[in-house]
Amino acid sequence: MIKGRGEKPALIMQQQTISYAVLNEKINEFSSLLTDFTDCRIAVFSENRPEWVYAFYAIWKNGCVPVPIDFMASVDDIAFILNDCKPKAIFCSNDKLLSVLNKAIEKIDYTPTLFVFDKLENNTTTKNSELTIAPPQENTAAIIYTSGTTGNPKGVMLSFKNLLVNIKAVSEDINIYKEEDITMMLLPLHHIFPLMGTMIIPLYTGATIALSPSLNANDIMQTLQENKVSLIIGVPRLYSIIRKGIIDKINQSAIAKLLFALAKRVNSLSFSKIVFKSVQQKFGGNVKHLVSGGAPLSPEVALDYKALGFDLLEGYGMTETSPIITFTRPGELIAGSPGKALTGVEIKILDGEIVVSGGNVMQGYYKREEETREILKDGWLHTGDLGHVDSKGFLHITGRKKEIIVLSNGKNINPEEIEQKLEKISPVVKESGVFMFNDKLNVVILPDIDLLRKEKIENVELFLRNEVVKPYNDSSSSSKRLMKLNISYEELPKTRLGKLQRFKLVDFAQQEAKKTKKDLQEVEMFKELSTIIGFLKEQIGGDIQAYDRLEDDLGLDSLSRISLIVYLESTFGVKIPEENLSQFETVLKLAEYIRSNKIRITPEIINWTKILKEKVHINLPKAGFSFNVFNFSYKAIFRSMFRLRQEGATNIPKGPCIIAPNHQSVLDGFVIASLLKRKTMRQTYIYAKEKHWQRSWLRFLARKNNIILMDINKDLKLSIQKMAEVLKRGKNLIIFPEGTRSKNGELGEFKKTFAILAKELNVPVVPVSIKGVHKILPVGAKFPRFFRKVSVKFNKPVYPNNNGVDKIVEKVQKILLNQLRMFP
Repeated sequence: MIKGRGEKPALIMQQQTISYAVLNEKINEFSSLLTDFTDCRIAVFSENRPEWVYAFYAIWKNGCVPVPIDFMASVDDIAFILNDCKPKAIFCSNDKLLSVLNKAIEKIDYTPTLFVFDKLENNTTTKNSELTIAPPQENTAAIIYTSGTTGNPKGVMLSFKNLLVNIKAVSEDINIYKEEDITMMLLPLHHIFPLMGTMIIPLYTGATIALSPSLNANDIMQTLQENKVSLIIGVPRLYSIIRKGIIDKINQSAIAKLLFALAKRVNSLSFSKIVFKSVQQKFGGNVKHLVSGGAPLSPEVALDYKALGFDLLEGYGMTETSPIITFTRPGELIAGSPGKALTGVEIKILDGEIVVSGGNVMQGYYKREEETREILKDGWLHTGDLGHVDSKGFLHITGRKKEIIVLSNGKNINPEEIEQKLEKISPVVKESGVFMFNDKLNVVILPDIDLLRKEKIENVELFLRNEVVKPYNDSSSSSKRLMKLNISYEELPKTRLGKLQRFKLVDFAQQEAKKTKKDLQEVEMFKELSTIIGFLKEQIGGDIQAYDRLEDDLGLDSLSRISLIVYLESTFGVKIPEENLSQFETVLKLAEYIRSNKIRITPEIINWTKILKEKVHINLPKAGFSFNVFNFSYKAIFRSMFRLRQEGATNIPKGPCIIAPNHQSVLDGFVIASLLKRKTMRQTYIYAKEKHWQRSWLRFLARKNNIILMDINKDLKLSIQKMAEVLKRGKNLIIFPEGTRSKNGELGEFKKTFAILAKELNVPVVPVSIKGVHKILPVGAKFPRFFRKVSVKFNKPVYPNNNGVDKIVEKVQKILLNQLRMFP
């Protein structure tokens, strides 16, 4: 099962290279540990590492049956497998996993022999010895425990013949595995897909394996680039994550977007390889094929990779078929299909179900004859998947038979179909799972937290109900409508390869719901928790509970987050970077962290006076020659192309002030600037979000036109300090109190930043009412609509005097609200 290749590299991991000769020696060395073990089962419980490979082949060499166990399995799952097949010995990697393993052994009724990789001495005595592994094909080659999409795992017995059918199909018939290839080993080897795809088949063909140290993106890219990897074996989730990063970068460039669209239209791998050569190089520049398996691949993902110049091949199978049933041949991508049947494998559709026959079909489930008979009938394996085969032989999978929901009226519902529709309705839906509970169709949705923040969506439940579930229900028949929405902020339960464990959804959703319903009486109150809750009550009001989520239940905005961070540092001496605050899911988790890391407990109120007195370095943009040109240009454009009506510009006082307009469009700042005298505009600075000014020419314009770029989400405290510095230097500052644009022209919720600055620095606020700009360039529009009416009014200044921050906010908001109502 391993070709002799002498000094050719067999395994590469970071700086370690293991030749085929050394590999054979190591397997023989590990085999010598097993001289007392014959015709038995031996488990391997370890993360991916060279010793995993040595142990597996040593077990084969000694005529025993390997039983791989997921190194991230729970104690109970490990104990279940050990009790089920009773391996006489277990290879384990290190003390950390040994501790877990020993807890599992306490739960079983026998004591296996343990071999710990990190404690084995180097006893190699053979040099360049040949390795002979030639067992009868009908012998059991491995017992692979299913990953459990429908309950307790079952031990799948696979013969050497089962494995050879797959090996020969992809290395000889389809011919994607070649001796000169370098395959990346990434996925955990306890699963049959990576076991075959990244270990057994490459070593059978005499190829080289490059082990990625982890699933970390940096480790993956380093492994690809340093080892000239030609074949990547991955799961849809991996490819989706990588694709998102690439597409996000493409979308930042108009030229890249145009080329990507062109590549999709041309639909040629050779063309795409030239156009996106830089993307190819990031993968090491040698990738010939990407292989996806373990779960269905999104057609959109497959087509996008092709447009980027990658030949992405999808396989369909299951542990019970060793694992491949169908596979995409190079150059024959049909988006949404995992290809055609392997040579020697027959597929037919029986009552809508995919059934399979061939030499790849398992021997049966270990010690489970009844369950074997349920799935193997008259020589055909019933996959439990629904689908059809088209006229060209391509398989199309439509769902899971066991997951079909049967309603009380007898109608059948395919939950996967609903999930796909929900995820297409909004990118905010990161994952979804549909299930039946209390005779009602339920859905649990995991929202994309980063996207929620980017879109400034604070009431997540309301958004999902109105923008996702309602549109779906409105377009669906009454029998398919979703009756209950559950929201989760943890990943839905899945197998290690990404398949949804639907049978767990009811309990999962109920547990998630309980988290939001627990009140403080169920939590042991401690000083740090009560102190933080007291502060949050003062800041945002309402009934604060220990299990409230900081982002979603409490709706903390940027200013509230920075206030909390400053409070935690001043009260407990614990400094938490703003970007790290989100790692604390609930108030309770934050309080527990503070309790473990505090230096003191001295409750203080937020001292903005002290914060704004801290010295900060800021180089203000200088209005140069381009300022005059640019200022003249947009004044000419706005005054000639739009029906501008303005009043009250004389209300802008001498000396520093805050100009506070409502926010309707990206054009608001230019509209205001076009109405100010040039002398006033030279003394006025506009705060702008850095993310909208990424290109070099835009940054140049910003530097020359009094535009201050800040990343308010990265460091709000520093941003406020910089804005304060502008006012301290006697300049004016334009701040939009709403923080984000209104989609319909209505006034949104005000942030307090402008009022804090006004209060602490004793500068007046000039409320500016803008109406009609949202109709010039609506959200999503690329081109403005000319000759629309725009009304702008500079209102009389609001002076801080003895007013508090909240009162200043209230006064400015009231003025703008009244003015917007008065405008025609």
